[in-house]
Amino acid sequence: MTKDQLYKELNYVNHSREKRLYYANLVIDNPKLVKPLLEILFEVNDKISCRAAWVFEFMCGEKLEAIIPYLDTFTQELSRVHLDSAVRPMAKICEHLIKAYYSKTSNLIKSHLSETHKEKIIEACFDWMINDEKIAPKAYSMTSLYLLGTEYDWIHPELAIILERDFQMQSSGFKARARHILKKINPKI
Repeated sequence: MTKDQLYKELNYVNHSREKRLYYANLVIDNPKLVKPLLEILFEVNDKISCRAAWVFEFMCGEKLEAIIPYLDTFTQELSRVHLDSAVRPMAKICEHLIKAYYSKTSNLIKSHLSETHKEKIIEACFDWMINDEKIAPKAYSMTSLYLLGTEYDWIHPELAIILERDFQMQSSGFKARARHILKKINPKI
């Protein structure tokens, strides 16, 4: 399948789990499609890029190791994504990566996620926290930043400031996650 054919196929992707999973498995079964999928995903002003993001998120949810050859591209381009329905899957993929990296079980992400990759994820997550994003990217970012803060000691204080500052203005979903993260950062609260 060519990039153009894949682009046309992405028109059939919708919010249904069934469609996203179908196309995620298509990409998993045809690893040569990952590169053109990412190229479409990072055409950030094209509405189809959101559908590519949905498929890429499901692919990573099913087989996270498939992202390994593309970690440089993913983390380098991550901060360019700006359409709401593409930002959410990007934040979710970051959470998948960070949870895998800090997991107690052995996996390939631990040996392939570099300092540079983590720095780019930190930057994107903080941007999502301070920008006017929906709750989902903020929630995924809180989790990622909390875990990264176990390694980078400057993250927890910065994250706590943002969570406390935004707490009153955010939704109940944000407040619940923020309360949980703040208790982990400072158990005395």
